Amino acid sequence: MNEISDPTPTPPPDLAPTPETETLEQIEEIDAETPLVGIIMGSKNDMDKMLPAEKALQDAGILCEVRVMSAHRDPEMVREYCMNAKMRGMKVIIAGAGMSAALPGVAAAHTELPVIGVPILGKSLGGLDALLSAVQMPPGIPVACVAIDGAKNAGILAARIINS
Repeated sequence: MNEISDPTPTPPPDLAPTPETETLEQIEEIDAETPLVGIIMGSKNDMDKMLPAEKALQDAGILCEVRVMSAHRDPEMVREYCMNAKMRGMKVIIAGAGMSAALPGVAAAHTELPVIGVPILGKSLGGLDALLSAVQMPPGIPVACVAIDGAKNAGILAARIINS
């Protein structure tokens, strides 16, 4: 009888690729740039106020992503985003919100990353409500806070944190 042999040699058992090494090799081959900063805001109406943060980061050559998510209307989305941000390679989260401005604090409660709060001018109280909500965090939930509508400074601060 003729023996049929496999034309591809089988590597010795100690050199055979494992599913884990194959997966790691595939991940290393992916040439996707990872955003280092997540810019989140409570409403799409806040987009114009938050765009200066994105521009400041682009000027510094830092890739970022922009998302709309509400700490009040969808707290689970905020929690998941913030909990996974570090694993995804992010270094800083910028969170902008008006009125009660819960988003920066909720973000900080669910991540180890630095969170920069951007209080956004609302229809009443001149943005003071958002400012106080962002800076009055309890011990253990730090939020850096820039001026009301200070998204540009938030972007510059994020760039300095990343480049330090």
